[in-house]
Amino acid sequence: MANNIREYRRRIKSVRNTAQLTRAMKMVSAAKLRRAQEKMMAARPYAAALRRALAEVARRADPSLHPLLVQRPERTIDLLVVTSDKGLCGAFNVNILKAAEAFRREKIAAGVDVQLTLIGRKGIEYFKVRPDVPIRARYPEISREIGHALARKFAEEEEARFVGGETDAVYVAFNEFKSAISQRVVVQPLFPLANLAIEDAGEFHREGVDFLYEPEPRELLDGLLSRFASFQLYHALLESSAAEHAARMAAMDNATRNAEEMIDKLTLVMNRIRQASITTEIIEVVSGAQALD
Repeated sequence: MANNIREYRRRIKSVRNTAQLTRAMKMVSAAKLRRAQEKMMAARPYAAALRRALAEVARRADPSLHPLLVQRPERTIDLLVVTSDKGLCGAFNVNILKAAEAFRREKIAAGVDVQLTLIGRKGIEYFKVRPDVPIRARYPEISREIGHALARKFAEEEEARFVGGETDAVYVAFNEFKSAISQRVVVQPLFPLANLAIEDAGEFHREGVDFLYEPEPRELLDGLLSRFASFQLYHALLESSAAEHAARMAAMDNATRNAEEMIDKLTLVMNRIRQASITTEIIEVVSGAQALD
């Protein structure tokens, strides 16, 4: 009996230490989420307005004005998959990897060659054991250096590949932040920008209206389209970062509650064992006293 009680006490202490750790991780994730959410929410209006404006440009502009507006039949495409560098964030990485795999299978079934660019260590680890999947580039440990410069680097690489004819389209897959308990997987086209023409341009949409370009169309579109691509990637990284911290905060909250429930159950079992032990000892004492009588 004594050994059983000591074992339960040891297990309760271990679970309590784990609960303290998960509670601390939840608080850290909550603080990081606030900072990431502020950056993401500040970028959302500009990203949405820029996307709508470029959708109207793609709808109206002559594709010959810029190579990024040229729509080509898809034979080879690049898919950028944004995952986290760390785990303990619930289904955050599982959901994005499932969506990437489903998108890849759909394109392969249509006869399209898909090459992956993996951003984040968890995506790299997942595809490391799948050597049949073509990986173009790997970028681990980027969570600490998320910024516009990093996004511009990725966008410039993909733009050069698209303009050079190495790929016919570029897509980015990431988790979009919806709330502290909800994320949505998004697979979004990046190049060619002609893909934007099928989107709703909203308040920018004006039938029968053409554009006057100042300065020259090629010069203007060259800077505008490149800026759009880099900012869309930057926004995707910010969304993914906020979604990651939200998912980790929710996962650590669930883990803490589960640990507390386990502590209650173990304590109940230990008390029952101790009560049974005390009852047995009392019965033995009473039986011994009666035997002496």
